[in-house]
Amino acid sequence: MANVINSYSTIMDRYSSMISQAAAPEAGSAGDQESVNAAAGSFGELLSAQIDKLNSQQVSADNLIADFTAGNTDDLHQVMIAAEEASLSMEMAVQVRNKIIDAYKELNNMQL
Repeated sequence: MANVINSYSTIMDRYSSMISQAAAPEAGSAGDQESVNAAAGSFGELLSAQIDKLNSQQVSADNLIADFTAGNTDDLHQVMIAAEEASLSMEMAVQVRNKIIDAYKELNNMQL
C-alpha cells in the first residue's frame, strides 16, 4: 500500500510542477526571452532527454516484469504500476509525435 501512496505522491508532484511551470509569467523583454531560451536548451536536446526518459521507463518496467516472472519479487502492484506508467508514457509520446507531424504538414501546405 505504501508503494501505491508513493506512486500517487510522485504523480501529484509531477502534476504540481507542470501546473507551476504553466502558470509562470511570460518573459516580457527580448533579454528575458534569451535567458529563458538559454536555460531551456534547444528543442532537440529537450526531445532527446524526453526520449531517453521514456526509454528508461520502458526498460525499468521490462526489468520489473522479468523479475516478477522469475520469482525475484512478489510486489505485483509495483510491477503493474511501472508497466502502466510506461504504457501511458509511450502513448503520450506517440500523440506528441502525431501533433508534431500534423503541424509540419500544415506548415508545408501554407501558401507564401
